[in-house]
Amino acid sequence: MKILVTGFDPFGKDTINPSIEAVKLLPDIIQNLEIKKLEIPTMFGESARLVQEAIQKEQPDYILHIGQAGGRSEITPERVAINIDDASLSDNAGNQPIDQPITIDGESAYFSTLPIKAIVQYMRREGIEASISNTAGTFVCNHIMYQTLYFVNKRYPQIKAGFIHIPFIHEQVVARPNTPSMTLNEIVRGLVAALKAIIDFDNQADIRTIEGKTC
Repeated sequence: MKILVTGFDPFGKDTINPSIEAVKLLPDIIQNLEIKKLEIPTMFGESARLVQEAIQKEQPDYILHIGQAGGRSEITPERVAINIDDASLSDNAGNQPIDQPITIDGESAYFSTLPIKAIVQYMRREGIEASISNTAGTFVCNHIMYQTLYFVNKRYPQIKAGFIHIPFIHEQVVARPNTPSMTLNEIVRGLVAALKAIIDFDNQADIRTIEGKTC
């Protein structure tokens, strides 16, 4: 089996993005899973183009995008991506789409096809704080999750894909008092646990556990 794992370059005022730093530290092989790593730009459109090229080249069985969610205290697999770009800041190319559909012919939303509840359980077993998120935002993280699920739905329906958000790392919150963070090592451990869950649940239904939220 093969999985394509992506992380973003830094954006906004940050000079580091823990998503790509964590991806770089992942093993190249976990059990029988070959891990292909790709850095993508925090840019609408261009990020999706590079991922689609990598999908066509690598023909992975799975795709896992990793992105930074500053302010969150847990590692959060995303449940759903929605068909809207609505940026509160410019991307790294200066683009700031407002209320713009990502695709004209796509669904209003696409759900992750990864075993997100099993992923959460596996991370918790490693002592990593984790929960399911029901919003990937409306910036480039949601954009790439939606674009990838749209693309594989149209072209490679056998490929499963999803997205995981991670917190800031400690270095990023020095000037952000009272902001949650994790060590990079904890994030890597959490992602390795997530990848093991993907392997163990290959061609199996996700577990049924209560992970819903009231708001």
